[in-house]
Amino acid sequence: MLANRLHARIAIGLAISLVLLALLYLHQTQISLRLNEHFGNHEAELPSPEPHLSEPHLSEPHLSEPHLSEPHLSEPHLSEPHSSEPASPQATPVVGHASHKVELVVASTKSEDTDWVIKHFPDWNPQIYVVDNKQAALTVPKNKGREAMVYLTYIIDNYDRLPQHVVFIHASRFAWHNDDPDYDAVPTLRNLQLDYVHEAGYVNLRCVWVIGCPAEIRPFTDEGSDDKVPSAKAVYKQAFQELLPELQVPQIVAVSCCSQFAVTRDMLQSRPRSDYERYREWLLATSHTDDISGRIFEFSWHMMFGKEAVFCPSAEECYCKVFGLCNITCSGGACDGRYTLPPSSNLPKGWPLVGWKQEHRNYTGHLD
Repeated sequence: MLANRLHARIAIGLAISLVLLALLYLHQTQISLRLNEHFGNHEAELPSPEPHLSEPHLSEPHLSEPHLSEPHLSEPHLSEPHSSEPASPQATPVVGHASHKVELVVASTKSEDTDWVIKHFPDWNPQIYVVDNKQAALTVPKNKGREAMVYLTYIIDNYDRLPQHVVFIHASRFAWHNDDPDYDAVPTLRNLQLDYVHEAGYVNLRCVWVIGCPAEIRPFTDEGSDDKVPSAKAVYKQAFQELLPELQVPQIVAVSCCSQFAVTRDMLQSRPRSDYERYREWLLATSHTDDISGRIFEFSWHMMFGKEAVFCPSAEECYCKVFGLCNITCSGGACDGRYTLPPSSNLPKGWPLVGWKQEHRNYTGHLD
């Protein structure tokens, strides 16, 4: 009799679990449909995570392959972008900046203004690479693969003299993908908790799940799926096998976009220099377009630096540990007041003082 009751309870528990999974799947599907309605053909229109570093006209970021195949569980408010966001929660004091040697590696083009990097982070010894200027103090062998060529070149050239921590970023201070209410890179970097970087080895500078989590690429399912429209997803499996042959191809790959992260020297040197040289040779030789090859690296860096294929810590955990923002209300992949997916990758003229509808914004940062 007792055994029968136990079996019955187990059966009921399994049935409840199946119902919950079905409801979760339905919820995600509904979110995906809403996002598709908002963006239309998102394969062509969603913002790219990075202005195309190989194109000469860079004032408008290149709109290329999107990521929103699997929207995060806490749906962002996409229809009405914020015009005056809530004040950012106060971060806990940044720990140990003075005791950690840091270098800031910046991927830029000659048309981009990087003065903000030098002004706000002089102690981080900025290494500003200019990909389309062969006379620049720091440049790359070939302007190919977006920021990946810069990051790999820095690691290769400095492998034996790396600082304790390296922060890899794009050149724009204000960019749609920066995880900040104003899309401002300065507070993001100022709040970076270097003690936690030291502990973790690698951290993403973006906590919000949209875009990239909880399941961005399914290598086996996506392989060859976009024959008419080339995409990183369609070629990811083959590229992964070529770049990381020591690892099994994962069933799912996920990490919050967009190729901005911090890594420790120990983590960088856990791979031999020859690995990075091989990655760069692959990038130089590949026939893939820059947006595709750059995207492949975007969704591979975290595995190169020791993380699981699906690296999607909760937004609450990430904001607290990575940026010291611990007293905020969160749900799954998003936290209140931290990030809103914009309607375009091009921020309005006059941002952050002027909003999407040309209204005045209550920007509390400093532009000087």
